[in-house]
Formats: sequence, structure tokens, C-alpha cells
Amino acid sequence: MKIYKKLPNQKNFQRICKAISVLDAILSKEWEYRYYSYNSKWGEDEEFFEMKNGKGDYLLVLFNQTGCVINGIHNEYEDSDKGVLTEGLPKEFHEFIFGEPVATLGTTFCIWTNHFGKWDYNETNCEDGKKDLLTIFNNNPETYIIWAEEYFEDYCKEGGICAKTVQKLYNGEILTKTMVLSVADDFYHWKQLKDDLTEIEYPYNFS
Repeated sequence: MKIYKKLPNQKNFQRICKAISVLDAILSKEWEYRYYSYNSKWGEDEEFFEMKNGKGDYLLVLFNQTGCVINGIHNEYEDSDKGVLTEGLPKEFHEFIFGEPVATLGTTFCIWTNHFGKWDYNETNCEDGKKDLLTIFNNNPETYIIWAEEYFEDYCKEGGICAKTVQKLYNGEILTKTMVLSVADDFYHWKQLKDDLTEIEYPYNFS
């Protein structure tokens, strides 16, 4: 099955976007060192998720009242023909896909939810990096944990990130201090985390 057809529905996809952004915010106080970030106030009735790895790979994702559109950029592949990729793209996504920062960064693949709420994509014969960039959304907490314990090696909880905590975040459950401390040892940037959670619009209770 094509990787984009394995994506969870939009609601669960958005929930995972928020969850992994929360986890990155716990593991890195500094925004520039995070892979995943989420802005719930990106525009009027618009929310934005970004993946950046510092090597030229990006996911730029817009959520709006129409649905969701994913713009992928993989540094190992040339940009695909945007006219072909966006055939049938709902007009409500055009400003995002043809405007900035997408126009400058480029597009190797584009996936969106159509008016039936299903993921849609125009097949090309070009390699585009979808599998590499979308595997994180397989709804398996271990996928994030394996990656994070290597990337954030010095900041993860000794003994490993708690899989139950990651699953709770994937489920959208309220974040508690106990959950934070099951992800990262010696955690101290509580105020910064509260600000990040407000931006992500993720529920928490640190009392």
C-alpha cells in the first residue's frame, strides 16, 4: 500500500502532529534544535505544523476549515512538477502551496484531504521521499521513541522515554508533570514549556 494511504485520518494525523511537537518541546528548550513544531495560531482559522531536520528536509502542513494539506521537501530529490502534483488541489489550499515559505523551499510531494475527507495525491514516476518523511505518522509511539532517543540522547530520561506517556500524548490526554519527567530527566524549563503548550494548544495540568 502507498505510504500516503497509510496516513491516519486528519483528526488523528493532527493529534500526532501536536503530540510529537509537545515531545520535542519537552526534550529541547531551544526551538531551533527541534524537529517538530506546531503553531495553533498561524493564521485566521489556520494551524501550522513543521518538520525540519537541518539537512534540507521539510514537512510544511496547513490545517484549515477545508481540511489539511502536506507539502514535503526531501533534499535528495529534485522538485516535482508542481502543476502535476497539485491537479485537483482544493482552491482553499492554493495560497499556502503556491505562496511562501513553500514557494522558496520547494515541493517534492503534496498530499491533501479532499472534500470527502480522504487523502489525495497525484502519482508521478519520480522518487519524492514520502516514505522517509511520513513514517513518523504510523501511530506507533515506538517510532518516535527510537528516533528521539538517538537525536536527543543527552536529554532523554535515563532508561528510555516512557512509551505509555507517548501513547497518552498520541491520544491527546492532558500532560502532567509526572508525564514530563517520564520523558526527560532533570527537566527545568517549565515556563518555556507552558508557553510552547499554549502555542501548540495542548492541554496540561502541572499543579
